[in-house]
Amino acid sequence: MQTNWWENFFYGVALDFWRAAISDEQTRAEADFINNQMQLPVGAKLLDVPCGNGRLSIELGAFGFELTGVDIAMEFIEEAKRNSRARGVSIDWRNSEMRALPWTNEFDGAFCFGNSFGYLDDDENADFLAAVSRTLKPGARFILDAPAIAECLLPHFVEQRIIELNGITATIDTRYDHEQSRMFPNFTFVQDGVEDKRSSSQRIYTYKELSGLLSSAGLEIVGAYGSVDEEPFKLGAHRLLLVARKV
Repeated sequence: MQTNWWENFFYGVALDFWRAAISDEQTRAEADFINNQMQLPVGAKLLDVPCGNGRLSIELGAFGFELTGVDIAMEFIEEAKRNSRARGVSIDWRNSEMRALPWTNEFDGAFCFGNSFGYLDDDENADFLAAVSRTLKPGARFILDAPAIAECLLPHFVEQRIIELNGITATIDTRYDHEQSRMFPNFTFVQDGVEDKRSSSQRIYTYKELSGLLSSAGLEIVGAYGSVDEEPFKLGAHRLLLVARKV
């Protein structure tokens, strides 16, 4: 499997599957969580990275925030542009790799959702958090959606899952490498009788390791939740939502 698998993964059927997996209700609930945790006035500037098809940026833009969305998938960026125009929301969309963040002390808050963290190697993951931190004003908050940490993933780990959504069947065969602390999901998508195989990988940090990475980037954890309902995080939760503050 190529090291930079994410450069050629997010197009076509993979994006169709992602769209089908996320409901409007989930988007609204996540946007409400972000809004509540940011503690910011209308007009504040937020960075969404990576933003995917812009679902959260558009929802938060409708709240009155000023959004910038960054994503490597051109197909998603073009969709985000269409959807934001349809909602009458003005957002700055950037087609770029998630570490390529040219701003300094620009944003009042930032967030990374959609299980988008950990695709890179250790140094590159640290580079991403440092890049986000640089974009933030002192005291600004960063919210990281990290459902693939060890305390979430390993208690529920299965080697194969088969998911059917909106006419797409996805068979996901996953290998966990304990020496690398990394999982390697191999996806087989079937849509309209056409089979499409794609490979991926993701670093599985422990809570302590991830806390250390954030701290090294100048981000201090101020909250850890197991759901958008703000339930406290605990071992075996299916999700970790970390709220950090730039120090």
